[in-house]
Amino acid sequence: MGRYEFIAVYIMASRRNGTIYVGVTSNLLQRGHAHREGRIDGFTKRYGCKHLVWWEQHGDMPTAIAREKELKRFGRKKKLALIEGENPTWRDLYEDFLLPQHLKPND
Repeated sequence: MGRYEFIAVYIMASRRNGTIYVGVTSNLLQRGHAHREGRIDGFTKRYGCKHLVWWEQHGDMPTAIAREKELKRFGRKKKLALIEGENPTWRDLYEDFLLPQHLKPND
């Protein structure tokens, strides 16, 4: 089995209440950066989903993949509720990985 840096299920958005994408990755920092830079061809690039608005860390890929599939079956309303329950302002959470601890916002 491969080495995983940060296994996570995540949601990218084009803007608040805009187009959303649910994905899974073994390296959230790298994948988030690739989405932000538009380096991943397909849905997220086509619809401008560059903002990390929700994520959930997992200990292994099978569990993360199962959770991703579960979220993809959710209707839009339930996905929006999930985002707004954790991130009501739809702040780009990727910024949290870039800022030193003392500069991070206190939601």
